Order: sequence, then C-alpha cells, then structure tokens
Amino acid sequence: MKDGRVGPEGLVERSAGRAGDVSRGRIASERECRVALPTMRLVIARCSVDYAGRLTAHLPSAPRLILVKADGSVSIHADDRAYKPLNWMSPPCTLKEGSGDEEGVWTVINKAGEKLIITMEEILHDTTHELGVDPGLIKDGVEAHLQELLADRIETLGEGYTLIRREYMTAIGPVDILCRDAEGQTVAVEIKRRGEIDGVEQLTRYLELLNRDPHLAPVRGIFAAQEIKPQARVLATDRGIGCTILDYDALRGIEDDKLRLF
Repeated sequence: MKDGRVGPEGLVERSAGRAGDVSRGRIASERECRVALPTMRLVIARCSVDYAGRLTAHLPSAPRLILVKADGSVSIHADDRAYKPLNWMSPPCTLKEGSGDEEGVWTVINKAGEKLIITMEEILHDTTHELGVDPGLIKDGVEAHLQELLADRIETLGEGYTLIRREYMTAIGPVDILCRDAEGQTVAVEIKRRGEIDGVEQLTRYLELLNRDPHLAPVRGIFAAQEIKPQARVLATDRGIGCTILDYDALRGIEDDKLRLF
C-alpha cells in the first residue's frame, strides 16, 4: 500500500496487489487499480516510531505489531501492556507509505496535523483481513438495566432533557443514549458500570462522528457510570465531556432519585 487513506466511513484505500507478495522483509510493489476495502491490516515489523504534535516522543527500533483498522485508527503495539498501544493515531487520518528514497517510511497524519512517523527496517508479516460488521458488545444485566432506566427517566440528567433514542447507531457502533438538553443541544451518553479510560475513548470516537452530522451538531458528551476512575475523569474533563455518577438503586426507585454531577 503506497498511499492509504482511512476515511471517516472506515474505508481503507489501497492498491490491489497479489496475495502473498510480502517477502524478504519488504512491502510488495502494488500498481494495479485502486479499490476501497473495509479491512484491518496487521503488520509485524522491526521499526522505530516518532510522534510530532503537541509534544514529541520517540520509540527506538524494536519488533512491533502495527494495526491499521477499518475505523481509521493506526496503533503500534509491543508484546506487553495487554491491549494498550505504545502509540496511536485516532481517526480520521491519512497513511502514506514512502517510495524511492522514502521507501519503508510510513507517515500518519490526523486532521490536526499531528504526525506519526514509522520507519520500517524489516517487515516480518503483512496481512489484511475483512472482519465485517461487528455485532457489538452485549452489556451485562446491570449495565443494560442502567441504560434502560436512564432512558425512561432521562430528566434525571437535568431539567428539560428529552430522549431522542436508545442505542443510536453510528458507523462504529451504537451510542447508549442520544438526547437533548433544555437548550436543545444534542447530548451523547455513554453508560458503564465502572467508568475507565477506555469508556472515555469510546465516547470520544462517537462524538467525533456525531459532530459531522449537521442535523445533530454540536454534540456534547456525558460519561455516566456507577463508579468513575480518577484517570478517566481527568481525561473526560480535558476533552470537555461531563461525568455523572449513577445510583442504580435510586434509578430503580428504591431510594430518592439522585444523580451526582461533577
């Protein structure tokens, strides 16, 4: 893939080449017609990584896994840290693979102009896979019930709130609750039993998509959970996302209805 763009619709543009053309630690030359495929690309390579944006960061040369996902993200992983990447670029972004003197250099640029530069020394594995539409996470009983209760009593988020719908579908999955506040602004609500950084990241991706819809924008977010971790609260606040502690028993009517807003 000499020039790949991962757009907001989750399409990875790449040249159509022959399967199995990656060999001897090099990316195969692909010069046939361009096609758009909703695919995930997995590359294992010895590489170094440089980030240039609001700050700078450098990852020295080492074997790493690079994921180019159909949702538009590019992430670099090591064989530790569980699911957390060493560095990443959120969608929408553009991936360009260098040629000639720049062969082996990948440049990922997001809409803010931040760059992730991946310098390949040796490619050990390079495959693409079409995963199709994911059915999404099936929430556990408490989390699903929280969503149902909050939708039925949406005014507990604030006076004048009205429900648009539950499970509002986007290109990357359903938003738990979409509603409007008293001023008529659209609000996306992500509900978790335990609020952690991953939930904030998930809501951030939803907000990026929803704010592209002129019929909904501007859209702000509320991260709602029975418990919110301090790191998640800091990240949410930095991104302009409100945090709400949900009292499960109160929503069920066992106690007085109260939502503690922070």
